[in-house]
Amino acid sequence: MRAEHPNPIIIGGNLKRIIELAKKLKIEYLENEPMSNHTTFKIGGNARLIVFPESEDDIASLVKECNENAVRYIVVGNGSNMLVSDDGIDACVILLGKGFSDVYLVDETTIFAQAGAQLIKACRLALENGLTGLEFAYGIPGSCGGAAFMNAGAYGGEMKDVLFKCSHIDKQGNKGFLENEELNLSYRHSAYYNNECIITGLFMKLEKGNPKDIKEKMDDLLQRRKDKQPLEYPSAGSTFKRPEGYFAGALIEECGLKGATVGGAQVSEKHAGFVINKGGATCNDVLELCKKVEETIEKEKGVKLEMEIRVTK
Repeated sequence: MRAEHPNPIIIGGNLKRIIELAKKLKIEYLENEPMSNHTTFKIGGNARLIVFPESEDDIASLVKECNENAVRYIVVGNGSNMLVSDDGIDACVILLGKGFSDVYLVDETTIFAQAGAQLIKACRLALENGLTGLEFAYGIPGSCGGAAFMNAGAYGGEMKDVLFKCSHIDKQGNKGFLENEELNLSYRHSAYYNNECIITGLFMKLEKGNPKDIKEKMDDLLQRRKDKQPLEYPSAGSTFKRPEGYFAGALIEECGLKGATVGGAQVSEKHAGFVINKGGATCNDVLELCKKVEETIEKEKGVKLEMEIRVTK
């Protein structure tokens, strides 16, 4: 879902033109809005401008206007896999939220979800219609677009198991789509990491199943998340990618870093694979703590960790 325009923003009159367009198209917008209100980490300075489009045409118009005025834009969904700079975002943030939250059946076994829809909403629709294949995603705190963007996965399943097509707006503001092999889905990666397109919707192919079995599996996975993950604290989910042949959380715990803190950021005492906002954490707190973890793991275990969270400024 996320796209970041490569050109630097020009502050002042040009950004005002985006506001003028939003007014013209009746697109809701906010100026100097704290990004801490729009991320699951509850961290981040102000965004110069946030717009809330409600259609692909809205997004296309915004992208074209940003291009014409050399305004940098960033696309955000649920804000569940991002860490925003304490200095905020000097750009136009295109936030896909309630206006992009529809989920419905295309046919008996295909679900379409708009990019801003919560992943859990798609899981519940699958359950209601006796469709199996999406249980792994129940409880992942992200949007459907974000899940497609990073090929989200858990408990032995991932989006590439069910995702076969995404609609998008490209960096010129044109509608398009990628499907099947074009999606280039691999571990925590998709073609959208590199193509600057904005995912607007996704198509998932599931299979008919037993609703009782589906519900039992969903309930089991949700309970396992509650038991093992620090859901009671703000975070961006799993902090580090899984290094080949290892588990990041296990390495961090073995090195005695469980509970380590920098400012308000802490390596969770419940699950070492999560850095949490224990209270009042800043972006710099999180980055310093992650650097400490990375350096310790490389020194003591000879393994390089890579952050799964995307840092945005």
